Amino acid sequence: MKIIFAGTPEFAVPSLQALLDSPYPVVAVYTQPDRPAGRGRKLPPSPVKQLAQRHGIPILQPESLKPEAEQEALRLWDADLMVVAAYGLILPKTVLAIPRLGCINVHASLLPRWRGAAPLQRAIAAGDGETGVTIMVVEPKLDSGPMLSKISLAILPGETAGELHDRLAHAGAKALAEILPAVADRTAPAEPQDEALVTYAEKLDKAEAELDWGQPAAVLERRVRAYNPWPVAQTSLDGEAMRIWRAEVVAGSASQPPGGIEPGNGKTLDVATGDGMLRILELQMPGGKRIAAADFLNSRNLGGRRLGRP
Repeated sequence: MKIIFAGTPEFAVPSLQALLDSPYPVVAVYTQPDRPAGRGRKLPPSPVKQLAQRHGIPILQPESLKPEAEQEALRLWDADLMVVAAYGLILPKTVLAIPRLGCINVHASLLPRWRGAAPLQRAIAAGDGETGVTIMVVEPKLDSGPMLSKISLAILPGETAGELHDRLAHAGAKALAEILPAVADRTAPAEPQDEALVTYAEKLDKAEAELDWGQPAAVLERRVRAYNPWPVAQTSLDGEAMRIWRAEVVAGSASQPPGGIEPGNGKTLDVATGDGMLRILELQMPGGKRIAAADFLNSRNLGGRRLGRP
């Protein structure tokens, strides 16, 4: 069973490694074109490209798979299966029909919940107790294909999206490795998704990172975790953006209006919300590094001040 792999970010790396460790040859790797990044606007290779380079696998980086020339180039690999993991490009219906066994995808949710671009972040923000990885058949409609395999993972208390990402990436690689033999001999069970249970995970946007202190503390705490490491939850202190990397809900009633900083012992940064209090544990001010809130308070008395826009 000759395989083409399509993936781009760090999430896809364990899945590609699982294929490389399998008895099935990876004949080509598709990944997105190198994009400018950092202050120097250099063109770093994607994590998937770096792994493919180390193993000497042919690499293709088309801007799109819609042109006929790109589809013909893919067809020439004579692959039996295409495995997709966070590739980032739409696969046209004609591409899905090229491999003899079709295309399968490693998706970071328990489908049909959280179809779409940001499933693990949306799961944390919604307060889901568990999430996982689904291996599914790729169909033209977004994340709608029959499910071949699932692995469930509990979302741990205080777990950030970055931490959950790493666990899901390895769980996806495990699920992929286990289902490959059944895919090869066409015995993999294909379970249709229940359309009545579908939810969508919209792409993250920087604008949604600003915290609304009128919301309950529990909701805000989940958003802080969901937006770590990107786009990072933020608020405003004296007109400056304060990025909030970690926070926790604390017991007790607030004495301030939402956004007000509770008078304290100078060591904790507790903020009143629409319901309860949120303790900021780690923050970052413009031009500064991530620091513990206790260190930030060493030279400041913020009691009675207010966070957020006027």
